[in-house]
Amino acid sequence: MSILVTRPNPAGKALTQRLIDAGKTAFQAPLIEITAGRELSLLDAKLKGLRAGDCVFLLSKNAVSYANWQLNQLQQSWPDTLSYYGIGQSTAKDFQHLSSLPICYPEQGETSEDLLDLPALNQVKNKQILLLRGNGGRDLLATTLSQRGAIVDECECYQRLFIHYSPEDFALQWEKAQVDTLVVTSGEMLQQLFDLVAESKKAWLLNCHLLVVSERLATIAKTLGWETVTVAESANNDALFHALI
Repeated sequence: MSILVTRPNPAGKALTQRLIDAGKTAFQAPLIEITAGRELSLLDAKLKGLRAGDCVFLLSKNAVSYANWQLNQLQQSWPDTLSYYGIGQSTAKDFQHLSSLPICYPEQGETSEDLLDLPALNQVKNKQILLLRGNGGRDLLATTLSQRGAIVDECECYQRLFIHYSPEDFALQWEKAQVDTLVVTSGEMLQQLFDLVAESKKAWLLNCHLLVVSERLATIAKTLGWETVTVAESANNDALFHALI
């Protein structure tokens, strides 16, 4: 097995090194880079506009880290009068570590659907909800919570920016390295990877074993032409590492 990890840093670098330390042949080619979001400076005002009992949703570990950095710059703390929700366990634990505040999260899975299944989120009528997120991505949370009667606002705390590679060179490099296993952690990156590889190298790409982080991504992958797709138990590095091992 020769593995190519496409998730962005620092998580991508950490997973690649962990695989190498375990004796695996692993490489990294991040498809996106993470930078500060265009609305990060608005975060403090948006938090102060919420009432006691309103909700803040943290939709990734990047949202946690950039939002926390911004509050630290202003010498502000996370308000302890709000209800916090994390997209999954790893995001929630990062938030708990940085804020020392309680946060709700789904015990299983790290998708919008898993989060929306929490019983408390069926009773959000007239509550203000602030989604801390990156640019792009899915609108399922905002749409569903609005349909349930919530007043939803968003704050772009970080941006995902595509990293550009030469289509011919990218595929040739990893084919020569005998890469036969790919790790992809978002639908956006999956489509980017598919579009990046030139038609002449699509056979190599689609013959690779693909590891993804949700059934939704597996469905997209099979639609694009992958036949061998494995779904990790969650999106964190522990789950990806154990799936690969």
